[in-house]
Amino acid sequence: MRPWRGPVRAAAFFDLDKTVIAKSSALTFSKPFYRGGLINRRAVLRSAYAQFVYLAGGADADQMERMRKYLSELCVGWDITQVREIIAETLHELIDPLIYDEAADLIEEHHLAGRDVVIVSTSGTEIVTPIGELLGADRVIATRMAVDDDGLYTGEIEFYAYAENKAAAIRELAEAENIDLERSYAYSDSGTDVPMLEAVGHPHAVNPDRTLRKEAAARGWPVLVFSKPVSMRSRMPAIPRPSRSVVAATAVAAGAAAAAAVLWISRRT
Repeated sequence: MRPWRGPVRAAAFFDLDKTVIAKSSALTFSKPFYRGGLINRRAVLRSAYAQFVYLAGGADADQMERMRKYLSELCVGWDITQVREIIAETLHELIDPLIYDEAADLIEEHHLAGRDVVIVSTSGTEIVTPIGELLGADRVIATRMAVDDDGLYTGEIEFYAYAENKAAAIRELAEAENIDLERSYAYSDSGTDVPMLEAVGHPHAVNPDRTLRKEAAARGWPVLVFSKPVSMRSRMPAIPRPSRSVVAATAVAAGAAAAAAVLWISRRT
């Protein structure tokens, strides 16, 4: 018998690129990586071209494999700490304006309904994790690159979050976290994510490529169109400055708490 792990709940699984954000997250950071000395100008141009091809028609399995091989070879010897610092410094500048307003609305709706939100992306965890935090996601599933004892990328891939691997990771998470996949939702733009969409009871195609559009029509899956990138900052209401009375009340409460702490300590000494 499986040990009890709390109440069964549902989740919403979101692909990242062209589903939640309007571009490829991995390729978007090519210019900051260039400024940081990680790649040369030729690599920047190649990344820009790959971004264009990706946006124009999506990427099939062969193109994704070539991109995977190119990026894994490119990052050999990179310092993981430097990569994380570059991403942290440029995240709001590069990614924040690319987030689809419709996706942000859906994430909020799922949270309000009590569902966990999980970002599932082929991009590396160093990129996906901070984007997930920006979006308010509860967890991320992403590609993990091997790092040696000196903190440098080896070029090997520990886990490739792609196609069937995404679905396997979702099922593994569901088993560990007591998530009912039949009650769960998934969103993606790519035909390579059909296994991920099949893993849940409520699959949705978002801005689907030709393969996924055909699959969605055959299976009766809903098709959504996201077209309004918006900054998350613009969605957040301005935080009003506290009134003087609130500040005063807070100060009194803080003083009372401090006095109580001193009294408690003095009685114990």
